[in-house]
Amino acid sequence: MFTITSPNTATLEQIQHKIDDKTKPLGALGQLEVIATQLALIQQTDTITVNQPHLLVFAGDHGIAQHGLSIAPSEVTTQMVMNFLAGGAAINCFCRTNGMALKVIDAGTKLEADDHPQLLKQRQGNGTEDFSQQAAMSVAIAQQGLELGGSIVANLHQQGCNLVGFGEMGIGNTSSAAAIMAAILSIPADECVGRGTGISDEQLERKQALITQALDLHQAQLDSPLNILACLGGFEIAQITGGMLKAAELKMTVLVDGFISTAAAMLATEMHPEANHYFIYCHCSEESGHQRMLQHLNAKPLLDLGLRLGEGTGAALALPMIRSACEFYNEMASFSEAGVTV
Repeated sequence: MFTITSPNTATLEQIQHKIDDKTKPLGALGQLEVIATQLALIQQTDTITVNQPHLLVFAGDHGIAQHGLSIAPSEVTTQMVMNFLAGGAAINCFCRTNGMALKVIDAGTKLEADDHPQLLKQRQGNGTEDFSQQAAMSVAIAQQGLELGGSIVANLHQQGCNLVGFGEMGIGNTSSAAAIMAAILSIPADECVGRGTGISDEQLERKQALITQALDLHQAQLDSPLNILACLGGFEIAQITGGMLKAAELKMTVLVDGFISTAAAMLATEMHPEANHYFIYCHCSEESGHQRMLQHLNAKPLLDLGLRLGEGTGAALALPMIRSACEFYNEMASFSEAGVTV
C-alpha cells in the first residue's frame, strides 16, 4: 500500500560540516542541529524549508467509551469538532499564532456534525465497536482508514505542502492508544493505562481491567500491526497512521503530537520502519506510558511542557522550533563569512 525508503545519507558528512562551520561552538544549538540535519536529509537540498505547513485533526469515537472511562460522554467529540470549526479550541489558537493551516476530518464520530466548509467527512461509521467485546473494526475497514488518511496527505503534497502535523479528538481514544501500546510492546495494560482526561481511581481500575480483557480476547489476532489496528484501534487512529505513512512515502516531514498520535506512529513504524526517519516527535505528554512509547521509538521529544490535551497542540507549538532550525541552517554565517577566527 505504501512504498517508503529511508533518506539518502550520502550527503550527511556535507550537512554536518555545514552545521559545524556556523559561528558557534560545536553542538551548541543542541536539538535544533538534529532537526536541521533531519530536514536536510529528507529534503536533499542546500536550503531547507517549511512550505505550507498543515495540522490535520482527525475525530472519531470509540465503543469502549460506553463504559464511562472518560470525564465526558462520546457526544463531546462532535461538540469539540464544532468548536474546532468555530475557531475556539486550543489548537486553533496555536495554529493561528504559528502560521499553520488547520483541517478537521470526521473519521467516524458517534454523532455526525453538520456540514461545514472546513470539515472533511471521511466517516467509517458512527464510532468503532467496543473492543473489550469484539474487534473495533474489520481488517478491511482498517485498510480503508489507512488509504483515506493517505489521500488527504497526497492532496496536500500536490498543493506544495512539505510538512504535516497530526492531531486527534475522540472520547475514549487514550484507551485505544494504551491497548495498541500494550499489544506492540507485549507488556501488561497497567503499564500503559493513564488517567486520560483526568478520571477517578475507580474509572482507572475499570479502564485497566477492560483493556486487559481486550488483550486477552484478541490475543491470537494481535500478530501484525494491521490486525492490532483492527482489533484495538479507532477510525481516527487508522487515518492518522495512513496519513503518516503517505507523508513518509512522499518524503514530507511529519510532526507527531502526543499519546494517541504516537500510538499511530508506533503502528506506522511497525508497518514500515523506514517511516521513522521522517517523524519529529514534538513533546512528551503527561499521559502515563508516553515516555515509554518514545523510548521504544528511539525518539527525543522537542518539548516537555506538561501537556496532555491532544488535538495536535504539541505539534503546533513545535513548529517555531522547526522554522528556527531552517533559519540557522540557511542563514547563519560560517566562520569564514563572518571573519571569525577560532
